[in-house]
Amino acid sequence: MAHGTTLGARLYSGETSFDFIASRKRWYAVSALLLAISIGTIVFQGLHLGIEFKGGSSYTVTKTGATIEEARSAVESAGVTSEVIVQTVGNDKIRVQTGSLTNVQSNAVQDALATKFAINVETIDTQIIGPSWGKEITKKALYGLIAFLLAVMLYLAMAFEPKMAIASIVAVIHDVIITVGIYALVGFDVTPATVIGFLTILGYSLYDTVIVFDKVRENTRTITTTGKSTFSQATNLAVNQTIVRSLNTSIIALLPVGSILFVGAGLLGAGTLKDLSLALFIGLAIGTYSSLFIAPQVLSGLREREPAMIALTKRVNARGGVAAVSADAGTDSSQGRGTRNQPKRKGKKK
Repeated sequence: MAHGTTLGARLYSGETSFDFIASRKRWYAVSALLLAISIGTIVFQGLHLGIEFKGGSSYTVTKTGATIEEARSAVESAGVTSEVIVQTVGNDKIRVQTGSLTNVQSNAVQDALATKFAINVETIDTQIIGPSWGKEITKKALYGLIAFLLAVMLYLAMAFEPKMAIASIVAVIHDVIITVGIYALVGFDVTPATVIGFLTILGYSLYDTVIVFDKVRENTRTITTTGKSTFSQATNLAVNQTIVRSLNTSIIALLPVGSILFVGAGLLGAGTLKDLSLALFIGLAIGTYSSLFIAPQVLSGLREREPAMIALTKRVNARGGVAAVSADAGTDSSQGRGTRNQPKRKGKKK
């Protein structure tokens, strides 16, 4: 081995290899834990739906030095105390979100805010969304997700094979549940930007999975005729060959998204960006994990149950057993050598 050979080159050639497929139970256990936490959070805590989905009113006040406490007290003085969310947007804006209000209540909130911050009512950016419109948006978002999954499954089944499509969809569902669960745990509002983020991460997750599966298909094209390795071994080689590329691509993608989330939304207070950036950040990380540690393992488990692959595994293991005998000649651990010597000892006794 040349001293200048990189880890990526050694992984690609098979000179260095990490057994990701054989450790599938470990990855499944990690995913099961994340899924349990996510599902539990969704069931018991639920998602914080934005006013675009549940309906409500939003009031944005532009005033330097305005505080959340002042805005909340103004809304309470107008007689609105339930479902009130107050947050800063940048350095000079305060956004107040409430549940569905009557026209009289909405006007009272606007007047209270104008009085509290000494501004004109016309300068308050008011947005009122009815519950029926929110339900329609929710329905369209669900239809979009379902249509996306069906289209992807059909494409993968035609481009690769049905079992690859199944493994890809399992990974996508895995990514969506964990992303939604973490989103619910953090408590960010679900907005149309969040849905866009979900659709984006689904596409990215599938992109990464397709790269791995394309290498799996290349490695297993003539596997039954050559008989040099099992399907799991060829799949594991494909994961090793693509892991460096996947990690580099994901890190490059996470850097700008992380900047938007932690710098833009966190430090600069750009609240309109956090919904999209959080969904993207979590989804990109989980999507990379599933494309390397979930989808190939699921595919391998499905294919190894086929009669042709079972027969291939037996042939490969038999060849491996012969190699082990010649390598371990003269040791008691060699089962084949012990079997050959046994009749000779019986012959001497006779």
